[in-house]
Amino acid sequence: MELRPSHPPHRRSSKVSHAQLAVPFALIAVVTLVDVLAPPDVHLGPFLVAAPAVTASFAGPWMTGFVGLVAVLAQVVVAMARTSLTDLNHTFQIIALVMISVFVTFFAHLREVHEKKVIQLRSVAETAQEVVLRPLPDRIGPLRVASVYLAAAAEAQIGGDLYAAARTGPGRSTGGGAGRGTRLIIGDVRGKGLEAVGDAALVLGAFRASAHQEAGLPGLVNYLEAAVTTDLDGAGDQGESFVTAAVLEIPDTEPVVHLVSCGHPPPLLVRRSGGAVRLEVSRPSPPLGLAGLVTSAVTAQTFAFAEGDLLLLYTDGVLEARDGAGAFYPLAERVSAWSGLPPQALLDRVCADLLAHAAGNTLDDDAAMVAIKRPVRP
Repeated sequence: MELRPSHPPHRRSSKVSHAQLAVPFALIAVVTLVDVLAPPDVHLGPFLVAAPAVTASFAGPWMTGFVGLVAVLAQVVVAMARTSLTDLNHTFQIIALVMISVFVTFFAHLREVHEKKVIQLRSVAETAQEVVLRPLPDRIGPLRVASVYLAAAAEAQIGGDLYAAARTGPGRSTGGGAGRGTRLIIGDVRGKGLEAVGDAALVLGAFRASAHQEAGLPGLVNYLEAAVTTDLDGAGDQGESFVTAAVLEIPDTEPVVHLVSCGHPPPLLVRRSGGAVRLEVSRPSPPLGLAGLVTSAVTAQTFAFAEGDLLLLYTDGVLEARDGAGAFYPLAERVSAWSGLPPQALLDRVCADLLAHAAGNTLDDDAAMVAIKRPVRP
């Protein structure tokens, strides 16, 4: 299991800060020198306003205020060198420079306060998410499993992506078999932040409580729907919050996978012989939390899942990653060339390729993936 990379509080490196600070101080020096040497009818003092304004874009209030003070002193030097401090033109330039320096220093303070709140919020949300998303084991029954959660670049915009797995006992099979199997869920809560993490915890808790007990995937999905709908009714936001999900059952001894899709992107079946196929169900169910708005029965569809094949589950953050030209990430095309890789190696390859594809090597939305392989029996 590979959890979301941690996001330590943002700290500017000293080298970068020194290079950045050289810009406003160089600007002050150049404007001051040129203004002193300029003809009497040429006044460059107003350009000093740019120094504290530029500093406020990357530095804190103390440094912004200090640069503003240096700019004011430079304007005083210019006034004394050219005429006097009582000269009306220079007096108004000094007053304007003081006022603007105070304003930009205040805005730098507000930005710093906001950044601290964002960092704190993200830290809390990440901690809550790590508690909610329990690590998936490398092996579940006969299956080989790997999972990954990639963080978005947006500060404090943690999503509600979720996944979990559970073993089932005899008599619980969707296909009517008497053997054991593995049930999995992958989903994506609408919304961001702590509220989305809370909704993900609700779905995962309901799945873990019922996956061992419900006989058949339709019964399990109906239980999850009831849990989500009850919570939304209590919150008064039914129809505004929902969860897309794919719920699967993989029998230990049958080369098949049973799937219920609740508005979620279809899993990819990576064939042992090569190529990737989307498992599109013919009768999808509505997202969890919206079943009351649509009249439809939950049905599970069965697909072949042979030895050596691999299932890739993912959330829409993977598909929606765009490159610099705006093109979406071609997941099916990429993984079709990587058949035969074990689950963890495949996810490592996809993650590296996904980040290389995304503009700026960062994602706009969180992305979760789970890879499940049915090994070849000796």
